[in-house]
Amino acid sequence: MSEKKQFAPVAEQCDYLRKGVAEIIPEAEFKAKLEKSRATGIPLRAKLGVDPTAPDLHLGHTVVIRKLKHFQDLGHQVVFLIGDFTAMVGDPTGQSETRPTPTREQVRENAKTYLDQVFKILDPQKTEVRYNADWLGTLSSIELIHLCGKYRLARMLEHEDFRQRLATNQAISVHEILYPLLVAYDSVVLKADVELGATEQKFNLLMGREIQREYGEPTQAVMTLPILVGLDGQRKMSKSLGNYVGISEPPAQMFGKLMSISDETMWSYMELLTDRAPADIAKLKQDVASGAAHPMEVKMAMAQEIIAPFQGAAAAAAAAENFRRVFQEKQAPSEVPEKKIPAGAPKKLAVLLADTGLASSRSEAERLIKQNAVEVDGVSATDVKFELELTAGKNYLVRAGKKKFARLLVQ
Repeated sequence: MSEKKQFAPVAEQCDYLRKGVAEIIPEAEFKAKLEKSRATGIPLRAKLGVDPTAPDLHLGHTVVIRKLKHFQDLGHQVVFLIGDFTAMVGDPTGQSETRPTPTREQVRENAKTYLDQVFKILDPQKTEVRYNADWLGTLSSIELIHLCGKYRLARMLEHEDFRQRLATNQAISVHEILYPLLVAYDSVVLKADVELGATEQKFNLLMGREIQREYGEPTQAVMTLPILVGLDGQRKMSKSLGNYVGISEPPAQMFGKLMSISDETMWSYMELLTDRAPADIAKLKQDVASGAAHPMEVKMAMAQEIIAPFQGAAAAAAAAENFRRVFQEKQAPSEVPEKKIPAGAPKKLAVLLADTGLASSRSEAERLIKQNAVEVDGVSATDVKFELELTAGKNYLVRAGKKKFARLLVQ
């Protein structure tokens, strides 16, 4: 008989796991699960499901993956579920209309790159990777009807997104109603003790509890994580909004983007994207407020900590040094002026420099670019044909010459 696994005291585990969490439902049940796990030496099964609808992850995706890692750090079994079947159904959460269905080939291709990126956070040797097409793709018609019989349509339509679409006469396809049931059935198959997800996924996560109960299984506890706000400090981080930091972007580009966030937004990033303890963050916030610490230095340290797991500590340090050389030694003002740019088609950087007054003319802008005297988010722009994407929500920190700086806000 194998030796029981040793776990940290429950209070200690709870303190570690609660950081940055929006809700634990129900908290008493979650604590009881930890107590039982410690007493029996049997790890909890903590599940996170992700539909690979796009090939690359951004920092917003990593918030909940980092929390899954915390369970792994404590010795529990983490289950990373790739929703290769549910991705073809489409999650209706946050959607005002039926979204296009990706092909099986697109989903499989995206899934390949997901794992490479996820394993920059999770330990691949300790991660159980599953694909829900293995069971959802083999459900018989009778089994699917049986699953549908476990839940009432009236309750399904309480889903906020369905309710809003009905109120505005927007169509709801039948397969969208199936989505919450399918992801709930994943928890039955995987025997999940805890399921993690973003706050906007709360309906689906709670559905998992109910369907587990209907199948006579112990119910999972639910842990929700806040949505990470994007670089604009207002809307959630999203590629479609252009306010994101991709975890596979060059380190200097990641660093420049992170340095562009407001001082206020910095604290939520520190809480959700670093391993700093809440007490340490509170102390730093107090030091910044009192003037004992400069927000620029605090933000630079934070940016390094965020980038290091994805790009390596050396690359993160080099990105910090590059930023310091460009923006501090060249005397960037503590308050960079903001220039609002209308959203639209991509536009040449040289034109934007002239339009915003960072260069007196397009010809001067082109000369500065050729002389390697223009930086965008800490990265040199040397091609006069270089264009900036003007998607609403994008945010660029630009230097032209030695002393001209501006933050371009696309609206």
